[in-house]
Amino acid sequence: MNNEMRVITTNKKAFYNFFISDLVEAGIVLKGSEVKSIRQNGMSLNESFVIVKDDEMFLKNAYIKTYEHDKISKLDERRTRKLLLHKAEIEKLSRKVQEKGFSLMATKAYFDKGRVKISVGLARGKKLYDKRECKKQDTIKQEIRRVVKEGGR
Repeated sequence: MNNEMRVITTNKKAFYNFFISDLVEAGIVLKGSEVKSIRQNGMSLNESFVIVKDDEMFLKNAYIKTYEHDKISKLDERRTRKLLLHKAEIEKLSRKVQEKGFSLMATKAYFDKGRVKISVGLARGKKLYDKRECKKQDTIKQEIRRVVKEGGR
């Protein structure tokens, strides 16, 4: 069994379109051969989001490819999956979601000690000028890394 963390997928659009804060780690309820499919990199968090319903959290619209060797169960690839968090964490996040402009986003999926975990963050939408500023900062950081790598030539 692996004790290291192995990233399966990240939601890059979430970081581009939203300011992400208050990251928490959540387990996910999977059925049948979904873990085998995830081990073969058959998962995507693009266009996925998290909702709170009846004091439980659910991951909606996350894609897990159907495992090709599974002949019995044909699960919906974009079905709603339950996330496992402590009740206090769910209450804290749901209170903040009720505030203006906040939502919950799945930012990363990874294996931790052989179990699939989802990183969930509190998201607030970026305006166009925020996106431009972030892109400018990324370009500056990239230029600095390039100069340092070349030895300051």
